[in-house]
Amino acid sequence: MPIEIRELVIRARVEESPQSNGGGNGGSSPQRGMSAADMEKIVAMCAEEVMKALKQQKER
Repeated sequence: MPIEIRELVIRARVEESPQSNGGGNGGSSPQRGMSAADMEKIVAMCAEEVMKALKQQKER
C-alpha cells in the first residue's frame, strides 16, 4: 500500500508602512494595487482550497 505525505505551509506577512522615497526594490510591494475586495477574494479562495484539502484528507 503506497503512503502519500503532503504538506502545505502558507506564510504571509502584511505590514502597513509609509511610502519610502528610495529603497530600490523596483515596486515589489505586495500591497500596491490591491484593494480590500481583491484581498477578500484571495483569502476566500485560499480558505476554500484548505477546506477541500481537509475534507479530502478526512475521507481517507
